[in-house]
Amino acid sequence: MNTITDLKTPEASGEAVVSAPFFYRGKLVEGSDQTHRSRDLGVTFATPKLDLDAAVQPRTEVPPLLNVPTTEIIDFLVETGVRIRDPKNEIFQDCIDRMCGTHILPREVVANQAYYATMMLDRQRLQAELDQNFPDPRALDEWVPKQDFTGRKSFVRAFAPRLIHVLPGNSPGVAVKSIAHGALVKGVNLFKMSSSDPFTTVAILRTMAEIDAGHPIVKSMSAVYFRGGDAATESILMRPQYFDKIVGWGGGDAINNLIKYTGPGLQLVSFDPKTSISMVGREAHASEEAQELAADLASADVMTLNQEACVASRFQFVEGTEEEVDRFCAKPHRRIAERAAASGDVRPYDMELKEAIETLSFLDDEFRVWGKPDGKGVVIRSEEPVDFHPINKTANVVRVDSLDDAVKWINVATQTVGFYPFDRMADYRDRLASGGAQRIVHLGEAGPSTIGNPHDAMYPLHRFVHWMAHEDGTIND
Repeated sequence: MNTITDLKTPEASGEAVVSAPFFYRGKLVEGSDQTHRSRDLGVTFATPKLDLDAAVQPRTEVPPLLNVPTTEIIDFLVETGVRIRDPKNEIFQDCIDRMCGTHILPREVVANQAYYATMMLDRQRLQAELDQNFPDPRALDEWVPKQDFTGRKSFVRAFAPRLIHVLPGNSPGVAVKSIAHGALVKGVNLFKMSSSDPFTTVAILRTMAEIDAGHPIVKSMSAVYFRGGDAATESILMRPQYFDKIVGWGGGDAINNLIKYTGPGLQLVSFDPKTSISMVGREAHASEEAQELAADLASADVMTLNQEACVASRFQFVEGTEEEVDRFCAKPHRRIAERAAASGDVRPYDMELKEAIETLSFLDDEFRVWGKPDGKGVVIRSEEPVDFHPINKTANVVRVDSLDDAVKWINVATQTVGFYPFDRMADYRDRLASGGAQRIVHLGEAGPSTIGNPHDAMYPLHRFVHWMAHEDGTIND
């Protein structure tokens, strides 16, 4: 396959335009038929014209991976991970170069995230994913015999689904995970890439094609870009005659847009907008050392993927007096600034967020602000959560008399709760789950997760597959 085409400069504007090719089941398609703007930076990139016929595999064709053993699928995914991490992999190096032109995060952060994500392509990890998602993973490879207590016999299979994945732009790791999950369930997969990252998915698939262009995994994968909300395209693709599930990642507007296409035969598996928080008990004020530790852990959660990830903490509910909490606030502010400087991410705040923070700076009776909205980190102390979304290294510390008072702010959009001290977690987990939270972890461990655990309150692979039953009547001995 050819390498990605060089940067093009349209005569009309003189602006350099990065090229983003498409991938259709083993075939790389390049071109600059259409231009688009990236969501975060407003950078122009060019793509080929979308070929709807190539993007859809007819239901009359049996999924290419259906009869490939999961052990062989895992072998291929592991080899893909090795190839991606190879410094000589020019495809992926070029992908990172291009992504840095459209992505809001610095190159080093993007590269680290991309390579870290490939650690998911590990044999033991992939097998653990299957074992945790399926009571009997054999159902992916064969029709598993069942018999109920009445003697009625049947066979059940986790049949290969047809999935259209609407990917987010905040983390290249989701592309790796989505490709791995799509392969593990033996699906026919169409990936709709984000304008912030219209490169990673194709780079992974191209690497797979270099290993074996005819492999059933390669023949099961396509990746394209079109603007989210483009009804002319979506109304054609998002139909039950083509796909079983829409796997949607993104913010509220993106998910609400996908919901309108669901109906009989076409379900939505939604990784919808989430907000993660921290809960810090008064034990953090027991000593200077304890405060430093809790502040360091809290700042680590705030700065997960430089606060672009869903697991990154936005609100920190801290138990204590105003004096204790103010002493605490100064410490995560310092640590956040250090982490931002180390990552090279000191991008300025958008005007709306900047104005909101500057306004709070003048309301000393209700708020106290550490830092300035200059991209180096801000901590806001308040008695209730602020009414805007903290992002770009912004932490809102909410003082509470008791962590019991923080529970009322938990809702179904609360994903991860980082908790300190660790020995009080069990006292709160039932109440957090009742409020809608999906995960409680040690403070400082929002990023890593136990392999195979539920994600967004579900086992995704179990949801992806098409469960098919073959009823075979009652057996009389």
